Amino acid sequence: MDITTKYLGLTLKSPLVASASPLTEELKSIKKLEEAGASAVVLPSIFEEQLRTEQKDLFYYTTQGTYSYAESLTYFPELDEYRFVTDNYLELIRRAKESVSIPIIASLNGATLGGWIEFAKKIEQAGADALELNIYFIPTDLEQSGESVENTYIEIIKEVKKSVNIPVAVKLSPFFSNFANFAKKVEQTGAKGLVLFNRFYQPDVDLENLEVRPSIHLSTSHANRLPMRWIAILKNKVNLDFAATSGIHTSDDVIKMLLVGANVTMLCSALLKNGVFYLLQLEKELMEWMEEHEYSSVQQMIGVMSQNKSPNPSEYERVQYIKAISTYKL
Repeated sequence: MDITTKYLGLTLKSPLVASASPLTEELKSIKKLEEAGASAVVLPSIFEEQLRTEQKDLFYYTTQGTYSYAESLTYFPELDEYRFVTDNYLELIRRAKESVSIPIIASLNGATLGGWIEFAKKIEQAGADALELNIYFIPTDLEQSGESVENTYIEIIKEVKKSVNIPVAVKLSPFFSNFANFAKKVEQTGAKGLVLFNRFYQPDVDLENLEVRPSIHLSTSHANRLPMRWIAILKNKVNLDFAATSGIHTSDDVIKMLLVGANVTMLCSALLKNGVFYLLQLEKELMEWMEEHEYSSVQQMIGVMSQNKSPNPSEYERVQYIKAISTYKL
């Protein structure tokens, strides 16, 4: 039984990838994920805001004392006491590459063009096997058009691609007027994959303190319906690999995503709920299903239920909406 898969030009031992989470932010837990059967690990994101803040802080500290008297002992701070988050991140990549054999995928999260993009090169130099570019942008300017928003995304991807030679996957939200057209534009930038979809964590209101506060809820399997539909629609229409993320909790979820066209499935909430060794159960159940349904490899499964393989392509479009509405009973 061959459960290997290919993603971003990498050969992975299975389609079960640990996505960015607290489980991937330390070397000890990354080693544990490899032991449990993860085929690759996505590190937590470095955020554009973190990089901008550190650039400002570095400027402040390295110019400290510029106008001091000539006999000053030093113009520079004790940088050993000022440990940058980015230094820790690059060190994690280096140590992970030395300690585990599975691919390490770094993650960079931003929303605007700027110097923070140059950090992608440092990520590559530290040894990352690939880069997941997570563009998290909520446009609120009443004068900004949808086309302008899309152009910003594309320019960010292009600039990152200029900076690195390692493969780049783009993690997106579904909020585009024509997601299929935008996926084609992403392909044209030279990106190698799409990670579908980003979960926007919506704010909540604290009624006692009258404050806006963050609200994070782990996903459920129901959340995978949206990426399932779009992976099915886009498979073989754009030359991109697909990572299904959000709502991957059971072996059934994994199998469905592979059948519609995903190259890999990324797990976060399921591992936080069940522990990392839950991966072993998922792998076992995947292989049992393959044997029962006479599939000898994961590659054989991928995309057999995509839209372009369907005898009725409209099943992934309006027809399901009509069926759902008309068949619902109280």
